[in-house]
Amino acid sequence: MEGQDTYSIFRAIADSWVLLAMFVFFIGVVVWAFRPGSNAIHKDTAGIPFRNEDKPAGDRE
Repeated sequence: MEGQDTYSIFRAIADSWVLLAMFVFFIGVVVWAFRPGSNAIHKDTAGIPFRNEDKPAGDRE
């Protein structure tokens, strides 16, 4: 690496290792989100807006 400036060194690192690290992180997040045990958590979270509500606001007396 004799004669290379700092930008070229960081550019080479970013082009290879940082890209690989971001790809591994992305795959990890996707696997975590779609793991078999998370279905109940996602359904519970999706139902939050409908909790404790019997009627729409306009129909109340």
